[in-house]
Amino acid sequence: MSKAHSPKLKKYMDKKLSLKLNGGRHVQGILPGFDLFMNLVIDECVEMATRGQRNHTGIMVVRGDRIIMLEALERV
Repeated sequence: MSKAHSPKLKKYMDKKLSLKLNGGRHVQGILPGFDLFMNLVIDECVEMATRGQRNHTGIMVVRGDRIIMLEALERV
C-alpha cells in the first residue's frame, strides 16, 4: 500500500482564493485549512452565481474531487 502525499497548499494558507468547481460553480474566499484529500475549508466564502449575483455563504467545506481550478487572488 502506497503512502499518500499531502497536497502542496501551505503557501495558500490564509490567502484569498478563487475556485472553479464542477457543475459550473465558482466560489471565492480565504483558505484556513485543508486535509490529505485536498478537501478545503473556505472562510468568508462568496459564491458567484449567474447574472453577476453574489451569495455570501460564510464558511464552506469543498470536497477535493469537485475542484477543477484553484487560483490565488493574493500574492503567494
